[in-house]
Amino acid sequence: MISIVVPVYNDPKGIVTTLESLLTLQADHDHEIVIVDNNSTDSTLEIVRSYENDRLTLAHETEIQSSYAARNTGIRNTDSNILAFVDADMTVPDDWLESALHTFQTTGADYMGYNVELTLTDNPTLAARYDHHTGFPVQQYLEHQQFAPTCCLFVRREVFEDVGLFDHRLVSGGDKEFGNRVHEAGYDMHFAEDVTMYHPTRNTVRELVKKDRRVGRGLCQLQRYHSDRYGTPGVPPRPSGVKSPDPELETRDRLAFGALSTLLTGVRGMGYYQEYLTGDRRDDLEGIPRLEQ
Repeated sequence: MISIVVPVYNDPKGIVTTLESLLTLQADHDHEIVIVDNNSTDSTLEIVRSYENDRLTLAHETEIQSSYAARNTGIRNTDSNILAFVDADMTVPDDWLESALHTFQTTGADYMGYNVELTLTDNPTLAARYDHHTGFPVQQYLEHQQFAPTCCLFVRREVFEDVGLFDHRLVSGGDKEFGNRVHEAGYDMHFAEDVTMYHPTRNTVRELVKKDRRVGRGLCQLQRYHSDRYGTPGVPPRPSGVKSPDPELETRDRLAFGALSTLLTGVRGMGYYQEYLTGDRRDDLEGIPRLEQ
C-alpha cells in the first residue's frame, strides 16, 4: 500500500484541481489518498467530502495550524510502507505514481524527490515569469542542501519511525529540517530525474512577498529550535543563491528578475526579524513528534 498525503487549508479551487488529477491515476499498485484538512473555514471541507470514496479518506488536524502538523496527522492515519506527499493545487500525469514508485524501488532509495514543473498562464505577469524561472530547483536542493520540498517527496515509513516526523512548530523550512535529519541518519536520498509533477506559478508580487516573508520567519524558527544545525538566532543565514537569475537571460528579464530577487531577499529579512522580535515560540508544543512503530 502507498499513501498519498495532501494537506489543505482554505483552498477549495486548489484541492479540486489536485483531486481530479489524483483520482485518475493509472496505477497497478494499491494506493490511497489521504486528505488532511487543517481546520479550513471556507468550503474546502465540504468539497473534499463530496469526493470521498473507497480510495480517498479525509482526516482532520484542528489543534495545530501548520502544514507540517497536517502531514504528520496524515502519516498517523495510515499504515502504508511508502508515503508520498503532494500539495493542494498540484497536478500529476496519469503515470506519475507508477513511474515514481518504479524509480524508488529500483534505486533502493529511502527518501526521494523529483521534478516540479511550474505552469504559466496565458499572458503571464512579471511575477509569474520570475517564479517560473526560479521555481523548484529540486535537484540542487538535494545535492547541496540535502532535502526535497514536501510537495514532491517519497519516504519510507521506517524513516519516520527512526528519525521522527516533521517539526510542527515551523511555518516554513520543515522540509529542509526533516531532510537534513534523514541525511544525518545515513539514509539513501535520491533525485528521480524522470519523474515530474506540476505546480501553478504565483502570479502576483503580493503572492511572492507572502511566501518569502513566511520563508524568512521559518529561517529564524530553524535557528530557534535547531541552533546546533542552523546557527544562533539573530544572525540570518546567507542566501543560498540557487534562485539567482540565469546570466543567459535577455537583458531586460535579467534586470527585472534581479530587482525582484533583491526585493524578495529583503522581504525574507523582514520576515526573519519579525519572527526574531515578536514571534510566538510555541513552547506549548512538544519538540519533534515521534511515530510509534
